[in-house]
Order: sequence, then C-alpha cells, then structure tokens
Amino acid sequence: MIPDKHLPRSILTSKRANLYYLEHCRVLVRGGGVEFVTPDGDRESYWNIPIANTTFILLGNGTSVSNAAMQKLAEAGVMVGFSGGSGTPLFSGVDVAWVTPQSTYTTTEYLGKWLDIWKDDGRRLSAAKRLQKCRLAFTKKWWASRHFKDRGFRPSPLTNAAEDFEDGIHSSTSIEQLLGCEGAWTRRLYGLAAGATNTSGFARDKSGSDKANQFLNHGNYLAYGCGAVTAWALGLPTQLALLHGKTRRGGLVFDLADVVKDGIILPQAFLSAMTGSSEKDFRNTCRDLLTTQGGLQTMFDTATEIAGCE
Repeated sequence: MIPDKHLPRSILTSKRANLYYLEHCRVLVRGGGVEFVTPDGDRESYWNIPIANTTFILLGNGTSVSNAAMQKLAEAGVMVGFSGGSGTPLFSGVDVAWVTPQSTYTTTEYLGKWLDIWKDDGRRLSAAKRLQKCRLAFTKKWWASRHFKDRGFRPSPLTNAAEDFEDGIHSSTSIEQLLGCEGAWTRRLYGLAAGATNTSGFARDKSGSDKANQFLNHGNYLAYGCGAVTAWALGLPTQLALLHGKTRRGGLVFDLADVVKDGIILPQAFLSAMTGSSEKDFRNTCRDLLTTQGGLQTMFDTATEIAGCE
C-alpha cells in the first residue's frame, strides 16, 4: 500500500512528546495542518499542533473542535478527551471520557494474551502483583532522583514503607487484599511527601481546595490520559482491568496510570504546592515527566512485559 503523502510521519506512540490541555479556543484544520485558535484582542492567533508527535489532547472549558480536525487527529492516532477546567474531571455528553482514534488496523497482538490473563483469577492476581512491583520500582527510582532532590524534595527514606509494600504484594492472596495493600502504601507516601514539603495537616480530598489536592487531581488526570493512550495503542479494552474492578469501565486506565503516579505525580504535586507554582507550570512539568522523562514509555513497557510473560 502506498502511504498517503498528506498523513504525518508515524512516531511510536510511546515516544511522542506532547500532551495538550486547551481552553477557550477552537481546534480546526488550516493549511492542511491542525491548529488551535485563540482570541487576541480584535484579532485571532493560530497555533500549530504537531499531531504526529502528540499523544492526547484535553479540551477544557470554552473549546470546540471541527469535524475535519477530528479526522486528522484520528488518522494520526491522537486521543481526545473532553474535560472541565484545568483538565478535571473528564466528561462528555454521552458519558465517554476519551474519544479514541478509530482504525481497522489497530494491533491485536496483546489482546488474546491479556484476555487469557483476565479470565483466570490466579493469573490475574499474578499479573496485578507484577504491576505493583513495577509501580514500586518506578517510585523508588524517582523519589531518589536528582530531579526532585535538586528542587528541594528530600523525604525521609522509603525503605520501611517499600519493604512493607513489597511484603504485602507477596503475601496477598486476593485482589481485595492487594488493593488494601496499595492503598496503605499510597497513604504512607502522602505522609512522607507532606513531611518533606512542610505541608501540615494534609488529608487526601479530591474536592479539597488546597494546592496539593488540586495538583494531585490535575496530575492524576494527565496520567490517566497516558494510561488511556497506552491501552488504545496496544489494542487493550480499558474494561480488562487487572486490579481496579474486573468489570469496571476504564479500570485498566487506572491500573496503568498507577505505575507512574506515585513516582512522579505525587511528589511533584507537593513540591509545586510548596513553591507556589501555577497550574500551567505544574502541568508543563508533569507533561515533561510523563513524556520526555519516560513515564509514558514505562506504562507501555509494563503492559507489554505483563502480556509477554503470561
């Protein structure tokens, strides 16, 4: 088949560098490319979206997207999500969080293996444990990284919490036990992060008005976007979760996002709250960590490793 010269050159989804959150603008096709248009006084400003190097786009308040733009985005394999202000929560009129690109040729390489895992309770538990081990390894790597140390994030050692989490992973005999174990792990990380940033009286509250909770919400949704992109690119229906509910819609998105959330989103949320960063600065930092620093690639590697080992 001769490639269409008008289509962008293909870049592996796991290697793409751009995530977008757009508000108060129009997304359209202009001059053969996809652009977003913003008001600029009595004029309008046009900004190019490099769709061949983009993973997903969140459309926030006051946005519209043209039919032609959606066609181009789908051809390039870009996922589009509709959201409220600052990227949260995800929603649309038909209760679909993500508009997935449609292609007859989406891979089925991993689907059969994943279905075999999902249908067998024992194998599903084993795969869920492997997922949590990847999550633990990623967290330990990033909490000890120069990125956070150089910016003043120096928490108490993770040693005790990590050992308890690892022991809990090994000893869990059911998905319910494993969920309880990972919940306890995350709560301990909140305490360590709060201590490292002098955030007194922190309690996780998704409707909380403090900066740390707001940044956690915002960053988590960026990670969910990467999780949705990973599942789509590998041809895995998001209903086929390993941990977050066997029949829960979209549970696999949460599974994949959890691999990197504790490692980069959680500490960055507390660090940005401590330094008084803006939503834009926080979002840009998370974007870089998720894409150029390997967060998205880690989700791909984890999912393919689990399917390949089973």
